[in-house]
Amino acid sequence: MVKFTAEELRRIMDFKHNIRNMSVIAHVDHGKSTLTDSLVAAAGIIAQEVAGDVRMTDTRQDEAERGITIKSTGISLYYEMSDEALKSYKGERNGNEYLINLIDSPGHVDFSSEVTAALRITDGALVVVDCVEGVCVQTETVLRQALGERIRPVLTVNKMDRCFLELQVDGEEAYQTFQRVIENANVIMATYEDPLLGDCQVYPEKGTVAFSAGLHGWAFTLTNFAKMYASKFGVDESKMMERLWGENFFDPATKKWTTKNTGSPTCKRGFVQFCYEPIKQIINTCMNDQKDKLWPMLQKLGVTMKSEEKDLMGKALMKRVMQTWLPASNALLEMMIFHLPSPARAQKYRVENLYEGPLDDPYATAIRNCDPEGPLMLYVSKMIPASDKGRFFAFGRVFSGKVSTGLKVRIMGPNYVPGEKKLVC
Repeated sequence: MVKFTAEELRRIMDFKHNIRNMSVIAHVDHGKSTLTDSLVAAAGIIAQEVAGDVRMTDTRQDEAERGITIKSTGISLYYEMSDEALKSYKGERNGNEYLINLIDSPGHVDFSSEVTAALRITDGALVVVDCVEGVCVQTETVLRQALGERIRPVLTVNKMDRCFLELQVDGEEAYQTFQRVIENANVIMATYEDPLLGDCQVYPEKGTVAFSAGLHGWAFTLTNFAKMYASKFGVDESKMMERLWGENFFDPATKKWTTKNTGSPTCKRGFVQFCYEPIKQIINTCMNDQKDKLWPMLQKLGVTMKSEEKDLMGKALMKRVMQTWLPASNALLEMMIFHLPSPARAQKYRVENLYEGPLDDPYATAIRNCDPEGPLMLYVSKMIPASDKGRFFAFGRVFSGKVSTGLKVRIMGPNYVPGEKKLVC
C-alpha cells in the first residue's frame, strides 16, 4: 500500500532541507535497479515480498525483456523517519518527513548520455559496487562524471549474499575483499577530487559505506551493529563504529580489544566477529532449516516473524529473516539522509556548474540560495514522448522560483549565449 499522497509530496517540497535528489550509478549488472526496488518497497509502492524481482524502475518492455536499464527513470519517494533514527543528525531539518527524488540510471557505456543527464539534476549519488567483481571500468567512468558535476557520493558494496551462499568465504578473506573494493573506489574519488566539494572519500566507520544484498532486500551500515553493541561494551556508538572496521581485534577469552592479532584462535577482527559471523550464522541456520536454533537467535536480536512466515523453508525463509532483521531501506535511507546534501546545501557550490552567466546576477544568486521566491530557473534533463502525437513531458528540476500550470517561460536552447537578446531554441 502506498504510504503517501501527492498532497504530502507537494507539502514537503516547501522544506528544502528535507529533500534529497540522488541518482544510483554503477557498472553494468552490479544491481542498481534491484537495490532501488528495496527503497521503492519501503515507500509502499510495491510489496516487500516481490522487491528485487520486479525491478520497478525498468519501465519499458525492452528493459524488462533484457533485464537491463536503458533509460534513466525518476521516482519520488516519501519517508517518515523516527526521532530515534534522527537523534544523531546534525544538519538542518523541518520535522521527520523526507522526500527523496531518486533516479535509477543505466550502466552500459552505450547509454552513458542518460547518466550525464541524470547527474546534472541530482546532488548526491549512491555508487553500487559488486563485492566480488569490485570496481570496474564503468564504475570509474560514472564516478568521474559524478565528481565532475560536483556530486557527493556514498558507496554500497552489493551482492553480499554471494559471499555467504556462492563463494562461502571466511570472515577475514571477506573483510580484505571489501577493504580492497572501498580502497579502489576511494582512489578514483581522490583522483577527481574538487576543492569546492571537499573530501568525498567514503569510510565504513563514518557511515558512508553500506553493505547490501539487493536481490534479498537486506543491507547494513556499521551504525546498525554499533547501536546493538554500544550498550553491551559500555561505549558510545561512534567509538564502537571505529572498532568495527580497520585494525581492531577482539578476543572473547580475555575480553580485550587490541590493534593487532594476538595469534590466539579466539582473537578475531571486530568486523568479522560482530558483523560478518552473526549474519553468516543466521544465513546458514536458515539454509539448513534448523528452525529450533533459529527462533532463539531471532528472539535475542528482537526480530519477530509473522506466523505464516515461520513455515517458509530454505532460501525463502532466509530472505524474509534477513529483510526483517536488516531491512535494506533503513540502512540506505539513513546513509542518504545523513551523508548526502540537501538542495539548499548543494546549490551553494554547484551553481558554477549549473549556470554559465555572471555568477553575481539575480539568477545565480537565486540558485545559490535555493530561493523559492526568486526568478524561475528550471533545467530540463530529458523529454519523454506523450501518448498523443507531437507532445512531450519535460522531466527536469527547479533550481529556484516556482513552476505552475499556465506559466509563460523562456526556453534557452543549448546554443543560447547569456546576454544576447535572440532566443535560441
